[in-house]
Amino acid sequence: MAEALQRVRQAWDEVWDRFVASDPGLIRLMAGLRTVASIVLTLAVLAAFQIPVSLLVAGAMAAMVATFAISEPLPRDQAVTLAWGLPTAFAAMSLGALLNRYVIIGDLFFVALIFAAVYVRRFGDRGTSLGLIGFQVYFVSLFVHARVATLPQLYGTLFAAFCCAAVARFVLVRATPESTLQRLRRAFRARLAQVVEAQMALVGETSPDKLDKAIDDLRRQTARLHECALMIQGRLEDGTRDATSAALLQRRVADAEIAAERLGVLLLKARHFDSADTLTLHLPDAPALDAPAKAPVEDETTRRLRRDLAGLHLLITRIAPNDRGTGLAVIRNRLLDYREDENLPRASLAVQDAFRGVGEAARAVLGLRLALDGPQDETDDSPETTRSREEFDAEDVAIVREEEPEETLAGLQRPTTRAAFQVGVGSALAIAGGELLSSQRWYWAVLTCWVVFLNTSSTGEILVKGYRRLLGTVIGVIAGVVLAGLVGHHTWTAFALVLLCVFGAFFTAPLSYVLMSFFLTAMLGLLYTLLSTYSIAVLELRIEETALGAACGIIAALFVLPVRTHHHTDRQLREVLDKLGEVSSAAVEQLSGGPAADLLDLARELDSALDNLRRSTRPLTHPITPLRVRRRTARYLVALLETCAYHARSLAATAELVPSSTRIAADPRLERAGRRIRRNIDVLIEHLEDENATSEVESGASVASMLEGPEAVGPKPGSVTFRVLRHLQRLHEGVVGLARPLGVPVAETRDRGGKAVQTLPSGS
Repeated sequence: MAEALQRVRQAWDEVWDRFVASDPGLIRLMAGLRTVASIVLTLAVLAAFQIPVSLLVAGAMAAMVATFAISEPLPRDQAVTLAWGLPTAFAAMSLGALLNRYVIIGDLFFVALIFAAVYVRRFGDRGTSLGLIGFQVYFVSLFVHARVATLPQLYGTLFAAFCCAAVARFVLVRATPESTLQRLRRAFRARLAQVVEAQMALVGETSPDKLDKAIDDLRRQTARLHECALMIQGRLEDGTRDATSAALLQRRVADAEIAAERLGVLLLKARHFDSADTLTLHLPDAPALDAPAKAPVEDETTRRLRRDLAGLHLLITRIAPNDRGTGLAVIRNRLLDYREDENLPRASLAVQDAFRGVGEAARAVLGLRLALDGPQDETDDSPETTRSREEFDAEDVAIVREEEPEETLAGLQRPTTRAAFQVGVGSALAIAGGELLSSQRWYWAVLTCWVVFLNTSSTGEILVKGYRRLLGTVIGVIAGVVLAGLVGHHTWTAFALVLLCVFGAFFTAPLSYVLMSFFLTAMLGLLYTLLSTYSIAVLELRIEETALGAACGIIAALFVLPVRTHHHTDRQLREVLDKLGEVSSAAVEQLSGGPAADLLDLARELDSALDNLRRSTRPLTHPITPLRVRRRTARYLVALLETCAYHARSLAATAELVPSSTRIAADPRLERAGRRIRRNIDVLIEHLEDENATSEVESGASVASMLEGPEAVGPKPGSVTFRVLRHLQRLHEGVVGLARPLGVPVAETRDRGGKAVQTLPSGS
């Protein structure tokens, strides 16, 4: 019995760990639970007063709005916005009840309200929240057919809904920035452990089919680790004591992510994959990695590498401060010794590099532990562990935070102003067309037109979002028909299913807009059942109004101050290239002996810009796009930029060690290679800004050949100089590789004898 309970507990822990890793910080889970809790509380309070079902529906919808509309990170800001939201809701409900009878005046006011709700987003999160509350509550007034005579009851319903939303937010499902950041830290540790598990599977696997699966799993887990790191960095300043603490944790998280990513590449090299993998690992439609002709026989070195990876996994999962004893210290010291080339096995350079990568990852884990838990017991430290601690101390002292001025736009250049005009025109079209379809439920078309403009920046994004909403609506209508038939007139059963749909909508919203639309449409079918207005014709009308609203939104996006997808992506691409140039130039300058800079902060900005580019290219890479050539080009560009960003981050991580390390010295000869990379990036940006530009990207000679002195051509294998040169070479190749899909001419550079100099061996 005890063994069975232990197995069940272990299985549950494993499932929960994977769930936490799939939902970093439990952000989606908390959002769903908070919304459901506010609705349940509202229904309980209103039911105690035995009010009509129509008011129960209004209360449930108002509670949902009062919960999801608030987006500020700090609880005190949330409370202020919620307090301002109540009079905003009162005003919207009053105007809805007053203007419900006057078709033309009511429609004109609705368009003006929509314009204002989008325009006030320029004032930040609070403006966005209040605009959303005003629009959604006005929509609720139309949905429940509010009248002036029922306003007192509706006021009481809104008051109860907002109070219950406050209780759910600040008492029942409380989420402070500190607690969210703490959960994100645990999620990052879980994902880091999953990356190491995938690396262990890669080392020990011999079957070709399972080896391909292990590589795919490694890629997937590495991408998830990167996603979690970005989420943490987006919440650091609100969840830490001060800017210095935020910068420290950001640096340690970036160190750990870079070390894990680099270790994965080195392990691929150790498995004897093609030497160009570091350039093509992320590329779409690239040929599959060729496994060795003959599966390697597991020898002592392979077993030792897998054992060290298991030790690294133990250091990650035992990162809590109450895990003490000499066992972990022995493992940590042994792994850190690899950084000094101590105890390396007699094996190929690629295998030795993998062991060095394990040592670098162990150092990153040590830094993460120091940042999270503070000083630790140093009794059992080896000399290398002591040096690593000293390096961390020196880095901590050197942390400086500098705020960059934000770019200010005015007039129609401001995205919120442009979107306000677009959604205003689209909503006017949706009202006109919706009235022709149904004089009672025309507002569904307006709602669809409104939501397709949320969190979109280009015409292509609006098109894809409209298509996804229509698809989710069609599937949701089918589910609504089935659920409505099963529920019948059982009121509380219908409300229970509504709660499940609400949770599903908010839990899946960041993952799939189709699923969110499905759950919301199924919920509406149940609400119509509660209001005794359910019929197949009503749900069919819902599909028609949704299609109309999406079409009106697309028309407005195409003809009213349009932002073409390729213009938007070109702007995002220039931003990525500019950040790539900043990171690489600053890293090379520091590696050459220049002044210290916050390189990992620059690397984070590069990652954020690349993430924005990735989102903006989704319309171009969507399966329904007819532009197949542009689809392949967009995927190739993003993937190649991801590879360039990896090498730039690795250079930044190495350069960060120069000011405080006793074993990494600056090399002024690297400056010339950095200038060529920066110049090539500037040429790419110039061609994106001016199609008639005539400058050419410089290619040809390897980075190593550009360094003066014979000793620079053949650095010691495994040395830091060798690693830096390989990253510079791969970054240079990646930048030159961007020229072809962008249509930029390439001029090959040769040495004095007219021959291209041999490049370094490919590596990490």
